[in-house]
Amino acid sequence: MQWLKSLIFVIYIYLFMAVWGIVCFPLLLHPKGARWVCNVYAGHVIWLARVMLGIRSEVRGPVPTDEVVIAAKHQSFLDIMIIYRAVPAAKFIMKRELIYTPFIGQYAWRLGCVPVNRGKRGQAIAKMIADVKKGAAQPGQLVIYSQGTRVAPGDYKPYKIGTAAIYRETGMPCVPAATNVGLLWPRKGILRKPGVAVVEFLDPIPPGVEKAEFMARLEKTVEAKSNALMKELGFDAESHLVESAKRSV
Repeated sequence: MQWLKSLIFVIYIYLFMAVWGIVCFPLLLHPKGARWVCNVYAGHVIWLARVMLGIRSEVRGPVPTDEVVIAAKHQSFLDIMIIYRAVPAAKFIMKRELIYTPFIGQYAWRLGCVPVNRGKRGQAIAKMIADVKKGAAQPGQLVIYSQGTRVAPGDYKPYKIGTAAIYRETGMPCVPAATNVGLLWPRKGILRKPGVAVVEFLDPIPPGVEKAEFMARLEKTVEAKSNALMKELGFDAESHLVESAKRSV
C-alpha cells in the first residue's frame, strides 16, 4: 500500500508542477512572483508528503536570513523543498542542464539560481564565481551542494572545492546544513517511507578561513551531523560505509 501511495504521490507532484507552472507563468515577470509560486509549490509538496505518506519535515538550528552561503548535504528532492521553504530567499547553484527543463528552468532563472557546467572543473568554478558576482544585486541565501550531486545514505563522495571558491570570493559566512531525508525519500525509486525528515542548519563558518581548513571543517561538520540524524531513524551510516569499503576490497 505504501508503494502504491508513493507512486500516486510522485505522479501527482510532477503533474502539479506542470499545471501550477503554466497557470502562474505570468508571475515570472517579477522575481517576487516567481518566488511566491515556488514557495506555494514547495509547501504543497511538504504538506502532501506528511498527510499522504507520513513524512514529517522538520527544520532545526538557527535559520539563516542574512546573505550567506549555505553548504548543504543533498540526498533527494525533499531537502531542496525544505531548505527553500525555510530560508527567505534561496538561490541554488544547479546543473546547467536543469535551466532548460520545462518549468523548473524558467522559475530557477527568475529566482537568480546559478547554472553550472560541470564538464570542466576549472572553467566551471570560474564561470560559477562570475555568475554569482553578476547575480549579487539580487540578495538572498546562496545554496550549494558541496558534493555536487545527490548522495545516498551510507555512500561517500568527496566535497568539491567549488564551495571554498564561492565562500572566498563572496566573502560571506558559510552555513553548513545536514540532513537525513534520503532514508525516507530516496534519490532513486518510488517508495517513500514514513518518518521525520530533518534539515539542520549548523554553526556558521565565518569569512576568512583558509581553504584547506574550511573544506575539512565543512565536511567533518556536515557528515557527522548527517550521520547523527540518520541514526535517529535507525540507520548507522558509518558502519554501512565501512562494510561497503570491505566489500570493495
